[in-house]
Amino acid sequence: MFDNRQQVFENVQQGFLKKQLLVVGDLILDSYLWGEVNRVSPEAPVPIVRFVRQNENVGGAANVALNLVSLGFVVHIAGFLGTDNEGVRLLTLLNQAGINTEAVVSLADRPTITKTRIFGGHQQMLRLDKEEVEIVSTQATIALRKNILEKLSNGLDAVILSDYAKGVLGDEICNTVIEVCRRRNIPVFIDPKGQDYTKYASATLISPNRQELAAVTRQPINNLDILLIAGEQLRASLNIKFLVTTLSEKGIVLLGENIHLRIPAMAQEVFDVSGAGDTVIATLAAGQTVGLTWNDTLHLANLAAGIVVGHIGTAPITKTELLNTLTTEEAIRQSAKVCSLDTLLKRVAVWRSKKERIVFTNGCFDLLHVGHVAYMEQARRQGHRLIIGLNTDRSVRTLKGPSRPVIHEEDRARVLAALTSVDAIVLFDEETPLQLVRAIKPDVLAKGADYTEDEVVGGNDVKSWGGEVVLIPLIEGHSSTNIMSVIKTGLDF
Repeated sequence: MFDNRQQVFENVQQGFLKKQLLVVGDLILDSYLWGEVNRVSPEAPVPIVRFVRQNENVGGAANVALNLVSLGFVVHIAGFLGTDNEGVRLLTLLNQAGINTEAVVSLADRPTITKTRIFGGHQQMLRLDKEEVEIVSTQATIALRKNILEKLSNGLDAVILSDYAKGVLGDEICNTVIEVCRRRNIPVFIDPKGQDYTKYASATLISPNRQELAAVTRQPINNLDILLIAGEQLRASLNIKFLVTTLSEKGIVLLGENIHLRIPAMAQEVFDVSGAGDTVIATLAAGQTVGLTWNDTLHLANLAAGIVVGHIGTAPITKTELLNTLTTEEAIRQSAKVCSLDTLLKRVAVWRSKKERIVFTNGCFDLLHVGHVAYMEQARRQGHRLIIGLNTDRSVRTLKGPSRPVIHEEDRARVLAALTSVDAIVLFDEETPLQLVRAIKPDVLAKGADYTEDEVVGGNDVKSWGGEVVLIPLIEGHSSTNIMSVIKTGLDF
């Protein structure tokens, strides 16, 4: 759950305030050949893929940059390209996306890294890599370092180092970027690679996936507790402020000196994990650059990764996709507020473990109006969580007569769930909520000021365990009865 969903939504909607970021790393051209498989070759036991179409995307550090520009950032990129046709095409894709490529260095003696994937239907059949594994020349590194320092001197909000172990992020480049950014108070976010993380020392954040963390710490991948302890030791030894690791179906974890936060995975259908790490590091940097809480930043990164793994091939997160998912998730979250008593009691136990103050109130809430909304907002201010006991339709008829309720219980519950002041709704069929009060044991029992404290059902029980009864002032002239009267008058007229 987000701490401030509205703030997250507004930042996504407004393009994260057009912050400026520099991405440094290995630039890759991802090429996709799509075809159909209907037979096996007579020459060898391999499928024949009949070519249908081809498309190309940016990959590696270029995909990190594309994720950021798709979210609304002003993005600069630095890395190496060849002077070959693939390099020209990759540079064109970057420029078309609006990514500033002034810091890119072109090398005549080195091919552009290209990954060609062949698909038969939706199944990847083969991947062909074109790359040079030799160490980049000193002259090329000096040229890249010069370009990066020039970008850093122009004022940036953050830097991302996207390491695919293809020659860009050696010790000199990493050490230079981290040291200059440290002096200028610019955060550095790193998607690492390899077995030696010492070149990343003193960065702001490092984000290995579970497999990468197990490899670098030499710990078993299946023992999560041991792995996270090793991860925290690694973070501390390198003087890195935060370590975030993705855990596939187990979610995402943040480790820091005074923080250990875990967000569960979002249920999703996975088609292709290509580029998911790029989206995670981009969204982590995005959230922190605009000042989101860590909980909201992790939750946003989790949602974004869940979207891109649903695509086939490398694809960036888009603002539209993220906004749609935030909206859908909010609807799911709201409907989940309506729950059984057993489920509610489990939630209450979790809230109490966090020392949160529980407020309870009840009512029919038929024809919800501004008086109801103001009442619940004031009730919520008495604690941290507000639970609504909602009369069922049968219970309302017993209290108010056969013509009520006007709105069905499921609809009344769903409307209440849309209010940010409400944390949970539980229906009860009795004439009074006494059994609910005794089961929940709230810290505060709230009721309208049209009651006296002695008239509040469950008040004595709440006081017996140290709670209190609070009477909430009502807004005059607002009631469901008045609304019904107006409606009836209009119909009669």
